[in-house]
Amino acid sequence: MGLNAAKNPNDKIGIYYDSLDIYASYRNQQVTLATLLPTTYQGHKDVTVWSLYLYGNGVPVAPYLAPALAQDLNAGILLLDIRVDGRVKWKVGTWFSGGYRLHVNCPAYIMFSDRSAGAGVQVGPAVKFQLVQRCTVDV
Repeated sequence: MGLNAAKNPNDKIGIYYDSLDIYASYRNQQVTLATLLPTTYQGHKDVTVWSLYLYGNGVPVAPYLAPALAQDLNAGILLLDIRVDGRVKWKVGTWFSGGYRLHVNCPAYIMFSDRSAGAGVQVGPAVKFQLVQRCTVDV
């Protein structure tokens, strides 16, 4: 799954992204390994694009999630939350802020053409997802 982009809509404030981890969760359980995003400075009105992948081979899920997962797999669609957690700093002129915690959540659907995936989700080398709604960002 590739991450799309982040936009800085401000024309006076730059953003330093530092120590950001991205991962996917299913019903609030992390189901991929966290991937560290590269440290990035995003200038005024800039758009930053990251090209990375999330991996979750053989990830067990909590037993209480099994009925919901089986139902989602049978329907051929899975709702995951793509999450980013880390730290950001702001730059205004020559002034730098202290660090702030950043939490981003992007609900996304993954559709499967093969509904007979069984107990595990077996997908090809890459899976595309469709965002359900805009991402929520908390700083």
